[in-house]
Amino acid sequence: MASGVARQVREPDLRYLPLPATAGTLVDSCILIDVLADDPKWADWSLDQLDICGQRAPLVINPIILAEVSPRYERASDLETALAALPLVREPLPWDAAFLAGQAFKVYRLSKGAKTSPMPDFYIGAHAIVRNLQLLTRDAARYRSYFPRLKIVAP
Repeated sequence: MASGVARQVREPDLRYLPLPATAGTLVDSCILIDVLADDPKWADWSLDQLDICGQRAPLVINPIILAEVSPRYERASDLETALAALPLVREPLPWDAAFLAGQAFKVYRLSKGAKTSPMPDFYIGAHAIVRNLQLLTRDAARYRSYFPRLKIVAP
């Protein structure tokens, strides 16, 4: 890459976009943890945002988000019981998101990032881009860096 040229993730061309795209909100794990743990600082904000976003379109999670929440529970049934109170739609990670996550990881590595495999945030951001979902998160910085066109709901 030429010196002085800003590095950006190449967002997918049309062959990587599913048609038709659906609208909704991908809910990051930090939001679910706020609510499930009744975080004294963030639970109210996160609940309010879930309500606002959920009134407009479906609230979506994927297996990576579920995996990030699961360490707080001893059994899968306990996690399922906790999540049952929330109106969440489960989606698999789209195959096309894997390519985009890899592109974000490539930019991360070119910027001297130390991780040796794509991080969960790359898959989550890529899922949102590919499915035309906004992202509800409190951790917006990385998403904004690697997915500049992603619509983010954050404090």
